[in-house]
Amino acid sequence: MAGPTEGQFTTADGCVIAYTLQAHADSSAPRVALIHSLALDRSVWNGVVAELAPHASILAYDCRGHGRSSPVTMRYTADLFADDLGQLMDHVGWPAATVAGCSMGGCVAQAFAANYAERTQGACLIDTTAWYGADAPAKWRERAATAIAKGMGALIDFQVTRWFTDAFRATHGETIAALTAVFLANDVRCYERTCEMLGTEDLRPLLTSIKAPTAVVVGAEDYATPISMAEALHQSIPQSTLTVIAQGRHITPAECPREIARELKKLLNIQLCTLAGTL
Repeated sequence: MAGPTEGQFTTADGCVIAYTLQAHADSSAPRVALIHSLALDRSVWNGVVAELAPHASILAYDCRGHGRSSPVTMRYTADLFADDLGQLMDHVGWPAATVAGCSMGGCVAQAFAANYAERTQGACLIDTTAWYGADAPAKWRERAATAIAKGMGALIDFQVTRWFTDAFRATHGETIAALTAVFLANDVRCYERTCEMLGTEDLRPLLTSIKAPTAVVVGAEDYATPISMAEALHQSIPQSTLTVIAQGRHITPAECPREIARELKKLLNIQLCTLAGTL
């Protein structure tokens, strides 16, 4: 198995997208594209990548306005982010893949699975929702306004308690520190644009058009996108399953990578008996 390749490509509208491609030695191996959550980057998937790498080719990237990708301040939409992924897959020569997204990334995965149905072999929607509710625009504007007025640091304590359970925070200081650094490095105007996107998007009309096998996954303690939101996704997406992770909150790919990898392996139809020793 070859090591990961770090790369960049430029979208049709001039945004530079940074990515990591972990190619499997077997060219026929499944392909999985990973989309991170708001104000974080592809590093949230590191544990999942380690679990999946023996079984699949993996593409992880930083969404526009995040991480090492361009800090483009424009109107953001889930469709725009889905188009970025489509172009990235073109760039690396992937005609199709299973697409997994956490939180914001789950919104992008929904848009991709609906808009690029022929390129979506499966979808994994993690700690996410199709709609944050009628009061979402005001709540997300308030969060963005705090960041603009006081800096990203004013939000970090709130974010960390939303991301991870109390037990995880008490025992995984290195992970907390690494993701805190990613969060604090955000361009505040890009953060504002992304908050606007999440506050105003209503992806519910797209859900019935998602035809690929879909795994809906949520942490039992997720109060950012609670179990009721996951149930709504499951009820609306025809070929979907619902899994609740007992020891997880809102960023389960970082907190519970084995459990997330297990759900992805199921989605990829890899027999569990072949995974003995890795699960």
